[in-house]
Amino acid sequence: MIIKKINLETVCGITSKLPDNTLPEIAFAGKSNVGKSSLINALMNRKSYARISATPGKTQTINFYNINEAMYLVDLPGYGYAKVSEKEKKQWGKMIERYLHGSKQLRAVFLLIDIRHDPSANDRTMYEWITAQGFTPIIIATKLDKLKKSQVPKQVKAVRDGLKMEKETILIPFSAETKQGRDEIWELMDEIIA
Repeated sequence: MIIKKINLETVCGITSKLPDNTLPEIAFAGKSNVGKSSLINALMNRKSYARISATPGKTQTINFYNINEAMYLVDLPGYGYAKVSEKEKKQWGKMIERYLHGSKQLRAVFLLIDIRHDPSANDRTMYEWITAQGFTPIIIATKLDKLKKSQVPKQVKAVRDGLKMEKETILIPFSAETKQGRDEIWELMDEIIA
């Protein structure tokens, strides 16, 4: 897809009503600091449209990016070790759940996993939970540039095994630095919204 127009159209907080969008939505989930904002920026060909931070838990809202008046990329708050209270974490969880249950336009959920590490308990829970909602999550294995080429197959297998992925589940290794995997992700999204 050639990006002609991007608009951060809606920002939903804990108490916000979800937008009644008419365009297809593709959501991005992952733990804090896994690279969701970096991925979204890479997909949009922008340096810092989605706010990136070294501090885990920067995205605390659900952000709807309207792309070319054709679709939405939906950036979900990170889960896991963000330095926030348990109460806030629970509220974010409820907010994500409300979105996954409530969106009439959600077409796919991309789950981001750091390729350098085995999936955490939180990653496994999120994977199982997305599956239980009736979606087959598409796995994006981020931070690919941090590995030697020779390490990639072993780490891809570790992610697949760690999540107990179905054989047909798609996994795309991705680097925000080199943009490796970007075209594959766009091809998949174009198919999904077609």
